[in-house]
Amino acid sequence: MTSIVDFPLLVFVFSFTVLWLSALFGAGSLKRLRPLEKSEQADFAVVQAANLTLLGLLIGFTFSMAISRYEQRKGLEEAEANAIGTEYVRADLLPPADAATLRDQLSNYLDQRVLFYTIRDKQQLQQINIDTAKLQNQLWSSVEARAIIQPTPTIALAVSGMNDVLNSQGYTQAAWLNRIPFAAWVLLVVIGVGCNLLIGYGAHRTSLLLIIVPLAVSASFFLIADIESPRGGIIRVQPQNLVSLSQTFRAR
Repeated sequence: MTSIVDFPLLVFVFSFTVLWLSALFGAGSLKRLRPLEKSEQADFAVVQAANLTLLGLLIGFTFSMAISRYEQRKGLEEAEANAIGTEYVRADLLPPADAATLRDQLSNYLDQRVLFYTIRDKQQLQQINIDTAKLQNQLWSSVEARAIIQPTPTIALAVSGMNDVLNSQGYTQAAWLNRIPFAAWVLLVVIGVGCNLLIGYGAHRTSLLLIIVPLAVSASFFLIADIESPRGGIIRVQPQNLVSLSQTFRAR
């Protein structure tokens, strides 16, 4: 399901607008409704610093979550390329006719996996998933039929390699669906709004300096959303290993 966090630029615009308006509201309306007295300034400074520290920690933890998911997707792309390449070599364990058929199927399957990483259009992705599922059935049928006819250790090795190919795609799919919970984004925005209200409320006067914290926090949200979004951001996992493997297949 598509959400706002799949569009990092929109996240930046939305968060900056909300946070800046919060700071302006605190510096204007909130201060007029209930002016801050001098006897309260020390306690207010402690509360303001604590909330800003909490916001910084939450941003840091969320950024770490986004980085770990990005690294996981990169690692699984490499693992998927290794699994396909290994099974391509193990095709030699099958009879020549079966080996040729399996290699052609693996080449077509590899093309679909490269498209999975590079295509952004939702309709095209649905078709890619359908084609991938069909090719997976064909791949498994190719090794299964030979294993039934000739259940030898060498054939079992080819079957095991095919199992790794299919499993690696499932792991990749799960990793791309593993996103930062939307509730965590809501919490970040709520605490960010509260912090900017406090900043505006504690400011001596309304000025352009109130734009600094909303800008910095919004930029952080943008970076997190960009890294965490598999398809919507600028920073994306490039299928370098799969493309390199595809070039190797063509050379052979």
